[in-house]
Amino acid sequence: MSTEPAGLHRHRAVYVISVAAELAGVHPQTLRIYERKGLLDPARTVGGSRRYSEHDIAVLRRIQDLTNTGLNLEGVKRVMELEAEVRRLQEELVRSKQEAREAVARTHRQYRRDLVPVRNSPERWLPGGRPAR
Repeated sequence: MSTEPAGLHRHRAVYVISVAAELAGVHPQTLRIYERKGLLDPARTVGGSRRYSEHDIAVLRRIQDLTNTGLNLEGVKRVMELEAEVRRLQEELVRSKQEAREAVARTHRQYRRDLVPVRNSPERWLPGGRPAR
């Protein structure tokens, strides 16, 4: 059993460039080009060798999918930037909805504290909501 937090193992850089290229179905030189174009940023060892993670492999596959549809590398870069922005906005929306739900719940709890049941009221009320004097 891994002691890493959930999802962290996807970012652990373990693959050398030749293995990453094979897993992604591209030539190692293609990975270097993607890196120069800013599409990929693999980890580096102390000696400077590239190391790729499962997440990097998934990115490589996404790049391949987009280039196979006819996009050039600048188009791929822009699409991936927009996809990242959409993910960020979706996460922000989820957080905002949760904060709104919590604010509504706090408000409802406050209402319940402020309301006094009629049977505990210091005045007697008549049917129709009029106080009996």
